[in-house]
Amino acid sequence: MKKETTAEIFSWIKSLAIACILVFVIRQFLFSPVIVSGQSMEPTFESENRVVISKIHKLDHFDLIVFHAPGEKEDYIKRVIGLPGDTVVMEDDRLFINGKEYEENYVQANKDRIFKDQKLTEDFEVTVPQGQLFVLGDNRRHSTDSRAIGCIDEESVVGKVGFRFFPFNSIGVPK
Repeated sequence: MKKETTAEIFSWIKSLAIACILVFVIRQFLFSPVIVSGQSMEPTFESENRVVISKIHKLDHFDLIVFHAPGEKEDYIKRVIGLPGDTVVMEDDRLFINGKEYEENYVQANKDRIFKDQKLTEDFEVTVPQGQLFVLGDNRRHSTDSRAIGCIDEESVVGKVGFRFFPFNSIGVPK
């Protein structure tokens, strides 16, 4: 009976070790949970929302990403507006990427909160260097983004937001 007990204990230890290794590999290389902090992405994300990011991704315009902010300890979550080589222009709260105008429905709630003659986003024009991304927060008046920190390195991207799992009434793929 002692042999059976030892074999059972060894089996449990082996199973737990394999489970720990799998969790480590998945979190390190595939997916990771992230807690949103601050108001820069409101109303898309509220502070304390929890999301899962994918570390295997191909980025496109308007993707939501988490990245290592230059000179900061915390990671930021923002929306990709400009890809390498893009010319991004904001004029009278209208977004143009490479001369084409894009609707930004995700900022409409914030536009509705300001006075009619005010701008949500100041005018600017930027050409995104190779290997860089231009990112903006959805809450433009309260966001530290590429307008303040400049374009970010593509290598600083931790992952692309894939799924919100908290709060429970907002579970799903954020837009």
